[in-house]
Amino acid sequence: MGRRLDPNETALWKKVAATVQPLAKRPAPLEPKAPPTIRPPKPVVHGTAAPAAAPRPPASLPPPRRTWAGSTLDGHWDRRLRKGLVRPDMSIDLHGHSLASAQALLEDAIGRALMRGARVLLVVAGRLRPGADRLPLMHGDPRPRGAIRASLPDWLSVSSHADQIVALRPAHISHGGGGAVYVILRRARED
Repeated sequence: MGRRLDPNETALWKKVAATVQPLAKRPAPLEPKAPPTIRPPKPVVHGTAAPAAAPRPPASLPPPRRTWAGSTLDGHWDRRLRKGLVRPDMSIDLHGHSLASAQALLEDAIGRALMRGARVLLVVAGRLRPGADRLPLMHGDPRPRGAIRASLPDWLSVSSHADQIVALRPAHISHGGGGAVYVILRRARED
């Protein structure tokens, strides 16, 4: 809160306020009109009536992206993962790869893990630096540090194996800590 004006300042303010003319009220700007709809010209066929074109079905929306934060495992699994008691069946290290090659390697590794019947895939991607996805590129850096780690949830949600991924959890310190994650895969069904 500011200070109170002394009597001299109050008198000066009143003199200044008396010289001010209020702005004339302007009408509110009109709402922008929708652009006119343009219909394609009807094809002209000589001698026969043209069949009416069937209306196109509305474009389907892409499937919703899966979020891994809400993925639940039973308490036993979560405790074992937090304590480092689960040994990964396979691991992959994405350090030093471009975003595109890291995504391709991850997709391939998940496919191989599923073929082998693996349940836990350890993905070493590097430590996620706070705000890595918001940092501007500087000095010709190909990407900010932590970009691969920040992209993992998105890559897993659009993976061709997304329906086989149960959960994504941070790795125990013995398996890389903040620089790695466990990708928990669905158990293969015995037919």
